Amino acid sequence: MLRTLLLIGMGGFLGSVSRFLIGQGLHRIFDTVFPIGTMTVNIVGSFIIGVVYSLAERDNLISPEIRMFLAVGFCGGFTTFSSFAFDKLNLLKDSGFLYLSMYVGGSVFLGLLAVYLGTQIHKLF
Repeated sequence: MLRTLLLIGMGGFLGSVSRFLIGQGLHRIFDTVFPIGTMTVNIVGSFIIGVVYSLAERDNLISPEIRMFLAVGFCGGFTTFSSFAFDKLNLLKDSGFLYLSMYVGGSVFLGLLAVYLGTQIHKLF
């Protein structure tokens, strides 16, 4: 159990640092009030978790420990529901309903699509 907790913690650390660096990098590239960093990491994280669970189910291609490291740890630290909620509030206050709708709709639809594509990736191999 301790080994699993340490793996999850390491994954969470790497996911959180990756989220921060990607978010900062994207906000430097795209000078916008739109939370492109949060939306991007949520979509990418959705894809990664889809791939992880797909590989875990397909002939046990990844071990339960690696699945916990990636899905619970890395993706848990990488994706940002609380940041997502805060960004929605700021968009509503600062930019209005159009940006809010684009952000929520895009995040939900593209996140769902990314998870689906991630679960189908094993069919390529």
